Amino acid sequence: MATILSVSGSPSATSRTARLLRHLDERLIAQGHEVIALDVRTLPAEALLGADFGHPAIVRATALFERADGVVIGTPVYKAAYSGLLKSLLDLLPQYALAGKTVLPLATGGTTAHVLAIDYALRPVLASMGPAHITPGWFTLDKDITVGEDGTLTVAPASAEALAQVTDQFSAALGGRTTLLAAAG
Repeated sequence: MATILSVSGSPSATSRTARLLRHLDERLIAQGHEVIALDVRTLPAEALLGADFGHPAIVRATALFERADGVVIGTPVYKAAYSGLLKSLLDLLPQYALAGKTVLPLATGGTTAHVLAIDYALRPVLASMGPAHITPGWFTLDKDITVGEDGTLTVAPASAEALAQVTDQFSAALGGRTTLLAAAG
C-alpha cells in the first residue's frame, strides 16, 4: 500500500488537530497504509523562523515529503487562515514538494465562519506545490472533538461519519482499500 505523511500544523502540544490526525492515521493504517506522523511544532524554531533550508530538521522533513505517496495536511484555523507554523514549513519545502502526490486537507476551528479556509486559504497553496490530486477536505468544529481524561478521542457522530468518508476517498485515491470494502471482503 501507500506511504502517507500525516502533517499537523498546530503549535499546541495538546492540539485537537494533532489528536484528530492521529485518530485518522489509525484508520489509514487499518486500510493497509504506512503512516508517518510529522508534528511541525517539533521542528526547531531557529530552522522555521530563520528560513534555514539547509537545517538538518528541514532536510529530514523534506525527505519525508519526498518519500510519501500521499500527504494529509491538518491545521487549526486562525482568523480564517491555516496556521503560521504550517505556513513556515510549506515555505521551506521545495516548490514542487507535492508533485505527483495525493493530498487530503483537513482543518479544525471554533466556528463555521471559518469552514471555507480549506478551499480559499490552504488549497491554493497546496495546489501551487504540484500535487497530482487534492481530495475533498473536511473542516471539523472544535466542539465536535472531545478528549477524555485518559486521552481517548471522541468525534461527534456526524463529523466522524464525514471524516471517515473523506479519509476513505483519500485512501481509495491512493489505491487502498476502504474500511467498508475491507469489512465486506
